[in-house]
Amino acid sequence: MSSTRPASGHGPGAAAARLTGLAATAERPLSGALTEVVLDGGRVVVVKHADAPGAVRAEAAGLRWLAATGTVRIPTVHGHDGRWLVIDRVPPGRASADAAARFGRDLAALHAAGAPAFGAPPPAGPEEAYIGLAPMRNVPGDDWPSWYAAHRVLPYLRRAVDDGTVRPAEAAVIERVCERLPALAGPAEPPARLHGDLWNGNVLWGADGHVRLIDPAAHGGHRETDLAMLDLFGCPHLERILDGYRRAAPLADGWRDRVGLHQLFPLLVHAVLFGRGYADQALAVARSALTR
Repeated sequence: MSSTRPASGHGPGAAAARLTGLAATAERPLSGALTEVVLDGGRVVVVKHADAPGAVRAEAAGLRWLAATGTVRIPTVHGHDGRWLVIDRVPPGRASADAAARFGRDLAALHAAGAPAFGAPPPAGPEEAYIGLAPMRNVPGDDWPSWYAAHRVLPYLRRAVDDGTVRPAEAAVIERVCERLPALAGPAEPPARLHGDLWNGNVLWGADGHVRLIDPAAHGGHRETDLAMLDLFGCPHLERILDGYRRAAPLADGWRDRVGLHQLFPLLVHAVLFGRGYADQALAVARSALTR
């Protein structure tokens, strides 16, 4: 590791030692919340710090729920407490077309593992969870359109209006989409086991040619949601991922037309966190949906 420093008696190194039972010999900050730590014996782990109530518990539960399927690879969780999470470091590799196709097949298998209900949290995961730094409630529902409107889109739409990021007249456009969701959502599907925050930054291309997923907002949801998140901010070899996915689990007719519907929630989350530009994107998606 480059730019390492000896592990201190507190902070990430101490958390790694406490949660793994192995002494920490060096650490290297990656960001304000992430640190690489070398353990006695040479294993390298990533230590994540979070102060938000329940955030570490939610992330650890999500990682374990996804890993339990034996499908998409997930870094091993070595331990966690109220503020610290320790997982394996993923040696970085190149994003290749073959790895992308394999990831698509594995993602289809992950979704097929299912969930008890739309909105169901992972076992041992809290109801009050997070998508990135933003709150996200995992409340079970019976059907995807009504659940998605009530527990994903409308709460963040209300926040955006309260903050002045979306004007009330504009909010009415998104509210009409929510009213029409039963007709716009496509054929009914069973709840899928979702990563839930599947943007490119949470897709790690490993040196061994396998993708690993980190930072989940895991819950039971619609499988097209994960695919729409991959599309939202772009992902290397996206078409190869989708091709691998569809070969393993064909998507319902019209799925490409529904990508925007599934992007409404993350766009509104970003509007609340980062401002008007994302609100404009959400409104464009909503207006497009209403013309179908």
